[in-house]
Amino acid sequence: MTGWVKIAGLGPGKETLVTEEVRLILAEATDAVGYFPYVARVPERDGLTLHGSDNRVEVDRALHALEMAENGQKVVVVSSGDPGVFAMASAVFEAMEKDADRFAEIDVEVLPGITAMLAGAARLGAPLGHDFAAINLSDNLKPWDIIEKRLRLAGQAGFAMAFYNPRSKSRPHQFARALEILREECGGDCLISFARNVSLPDETLNTVALAEATPEMADMRTVVIVGNPQTRRIGKYIYTPRFAE
Repeated sequence: MTGWVKIAGLGPGKETLVTEEVRLILAEATDAVGYFPYVARVPERDGLTLHGSDNRVEVDRALHALEMAENGQKVVVVSSGDPGVFAMASAVFEAMEKDADRFAEIDVEVLPGITAMLAGAARLGAPLGHDFAAINLSDNLKPWDIIEKRLRLAGQAGFAMAFYNPRSKSRPHQFARALEILREECGGDCLISFARNVSLPDETLNTVALAEATPEMADMRTVVIVGNPQTRRIGKYIYTPRFAE
């Protein structure tokens, strides 16, 4: 039996937003690997073994998937959203690179999914309708000073911005600092939106001016979207025009 690794995105939460391509792969796989909450979204069935693990062992998880594929198993590595956006696709290729001679011939495929960023933007209207930057505000894998630099430069360049992992219990002060930087670079009138649990029954959407934003408006289940200087409201919708001034 020839093994493979498919790296799949499960979308932002609503089951109808899982692509048909991913559903077919989940039905064929012998093993599913991922962070505990994401593996819990995979339907159990005979012939499928679920391998849940902690969120801070991405490369170890990827190595486990490659080793199983090496032994002929059909392994799906699951992430929420899209696996190539701050998720498991990079971790799998990182594990492959560490032992390229061993793993280079394994069949690996990345299956796209709908990110929370895009799902949140769609629910708001079209706040990412022009050039934008996506930034992970967690400093687990990069220093905070790099995050600050990227925030400033993106604000100065006039990008709309989408932020993942904005505020956790272990680092609540960092999002407060991010808001300070955004006000300095974008101005207090710039619109900022908080999209929490997008596509789920308890979804909440909240848009305010940057001057009115507070750190408590975001948590780890929130995608934060900041508009550019042209972003505006049309009734209940937020959109960024397709032109720059």
